[in-house]
Amino acid sequence: MTARDPIHIVGGGLAGSEAAWQIAGGGHRVVLHEMRPVRGTDAHQTDSLAELVCSNSFRSDDAQGNAVGLLHQEMRSLGSLIMRMGDANQVPAGGALAVDREGFARAVTDALEAHPLVTIVREEVAGLPPESWGPTIVATGPLTAPALAEAIGALTGADALAFFDAIAPIVHRDSIDMGRAWFQSRYDKPGPGGTGADYLNCPMDRAQYDAFVAALIAGEKTGFKAWEGTTPYFDGCLPIEVMAERGPETLRHGPMKPVGLTNPHDPTVKPCAIVQLRQDNALGTLYNMVGFQTKLRHAEQVRIFRTIPGLENAEFARLGGLHRNTYLDSPRLLDATLRLRARPSLRFAGQITGCEGYVESAAVGLMAGRFALAEARGDTLPPLPQTTALGALIAHITGGHLTGGAEREANAPRSFQPMNVNFGLFPPLERAPRNETGRRLRGPEKAALKKRALTDRARADLAAWIAGAGEPRAAAE
Repeated sequence: MTARDPIHIVGGGLAGSEAAWQIAGGGHRVVLHEMRPVRGTDAHQTDSLAELVCSNSFRSDDAQGNAVGLLHQEMRSLGSLIMRMGDANQVPAGGALAVDREGFARAVTDALEAHPLVTIVREEVAGLPPESWGPTIVATGPLTAPALAEAIGALTGADALAFFDAIAPIVHRDSIDMGRAWFQSRYDKPGPGGTGADYLNCPMDRAQYDAFVAALIAGEKTGFKAWEGTTPYFDGCLPIEVMAERGPETLRHGPMKPVGLTNPHDPTVKPCAIVQLRQDNALGTLYNMVGFQTKLRHAEQVRIFRTIPGLENAEFARLGGLHRNTYLDSPRLLDATLRLRARPSLRFAGQITGCEGYVESAAVGLMAGRFALAEARGDTLPPLPQTTALGALIAHITGGHLTGGAEREANAPRSFQPMNVNFGLFPPLERAPRNETGRRLRGPEKAALKKRALTDRARADLAAWIAGAGEPRAAAE
């Protein structure tokens, strides 16, 4: 491959868009193939790159106490397009970073369309990318077209795994009864672009909650096709009715927990459960129901969700839905730089690798782009420290914590599952955290100090990695 040969990317979602930006930012040409609008999907509604099909939240932006917040910070330090446009299109969401979904996707699309080293081709890549393309990144996401998914399975000799990802409903703000609902973030915690009163809260007493849970369980659900019946859910995105089926108290200890909130309409009464809605667009006219991904039929959603106090007259801009996600058995199929062992000219990025979440998908795309750029230059990118959020995520996907050869195969997870970035993926601290007097800590104080120590270590290790790896430089003509 020469400096004039482009690197091809299949898929213009979060991962593909980020990979393209990283490669072009390093001075190398990119051809980005996106099948929409030539061929649509069951979840996308526009032809924009980096369209958000589920929540509009990038989750916590706390870089000192939360692993995904740390990942935000690391990506910003590496020039992430997704984080730049997320910051530029943020909407209030308490301690989270949420975005105006249409403004965000349009900004990413405009940036890539304007870049002189990026060519966007609107076409479906049916089957494997041709060998003549050379190095290629496959970032087709959880909605990979059947022809490509089947070709990958035929090449690897391994079946792709799948799970269901449900979409939460969106409500028109002016249809919410503010005589019952109120604005507040849990514990009044502000976030980027927020004030500490960023969520709409709808309270339920015990009788209302019990009736709601019973209605969820009894409600008519979308049917499954024969081949979908044994597909497992990912625990991080369970439909609300599936959570309800796990026990009558599950929801009020999950997305409907009433802690950290006080109802100003009746401050002396503690609600049994609370439904939260988060702003979904910059105008503040749309709110999505947090944690309410569902496979209920549309008519059932309207009937049941209008029993929630404050939503009796709710008008829905979008009702919930369900789509099938596909991902690789990456620890067995991919190497440490995300290349397919069966065909090293192919790299994979995004949710098809088995990461879960918008930011994680973009982060894997970021690293896939950097790996491909280094390879095109004949360089070797030093391994990311697993003490960083980026390194921990890549290690989870590729099985980097395992040894090579037969031992690796024997110790690979039997059932590789999608994973959000979390502190459980990080190597433990060498010493347990202590306070300034040297006393070992317990409980919440220990947990908070431990997270701070993990994030401090990650920042230092990433800074050292960046200094050693060097920033992308323009490739020689």
